[in-house]
Amino acid sequence: MKKETKRKGGRTLKDVPVEIRQQLNQGLLETANLMEGLSIDFPLLLKNTLNHSLPEDIQDFLKKLGITQKMKEMGLYLIKKGISFKDITTHPSDTLRGWAAYMIAYSPNLNIEEKLNAIMCLADDLHFGVREWAWLALRPYCVEMPEKMISLLEPWTNQTDNLRRFASEITRPRGVWCFHIQQLKDNPALALPILSNLKADPSRYVQNSVANWLNDSAKSKPEWVKDLCKEWQQQSSTAETFYICKRGLRNC
Repeated sequence: MKKETKRKGGRTLKDVPVEIRQQLNQGLLETANLMEGLSIDFPLLLKNTLNHSLPEDIQDFLKKLGITQKMKEMGLYLIKKGISFKDITTHPSDTLRGWAAYMIAYSPNLNIEEKLNAIMCLADDLHFGVREWAWLALRPYCVEMPEKMISLLEPWTNQTDNLRRFASEITRPRGVWCFHIQQLKDNPALALPILSNLKADPSRYVQNSVANWLNDSAKSKPEWVKDLCKEWQQQSSTAETFYICKRGLRNC
């Protein structure tokens, strides 16, 4: 797998150079930021990498969707075409690896434990975008069965920085670009098996996610978050825990 790109991406679609867009559409280059991802022509990328022509009606449908829904629809399309997610989980294009995440999430032949095992390599991908697609793809399962997902993800809190962050980010009560998890908004303590293991995490990447989790929860249960942070700081007088609690309480 290539190292995560350090190239600076354009701030607008017009800022993405033609030569960069061409390489992205050929599947030869990873995106440097979200704007580059938005610049990709999905039908062209599909044709150039997997030699499939996307029907015009699907192309027209995709034009009406936001990027998250477009990624999901591409995953569903590839499933219907009989393409295996295993064939693209290590593709040079981070967009194809993102499609693979949605293929895993919506695969009819995998149960949730198998989906988590299959998506682990993408959740731990070197590219920031692939890691985001991985948790977004499986987020509906957290909405549907949060306690089950928390139980399955607790062991991930002993894994790599990326996987620890995944366990926190996918279970955020509110999150971004995704449905809220009503059960966790009402009863955030359900997620303590994950959160407690990360209260003094050494990675700033993980710390920010846990702090954002607490900030999400504080919008519904501010007193619970205040009490939890007080308890954590009594149990763990570390700079890491202090940072998490300070950021988690920033809007209380």
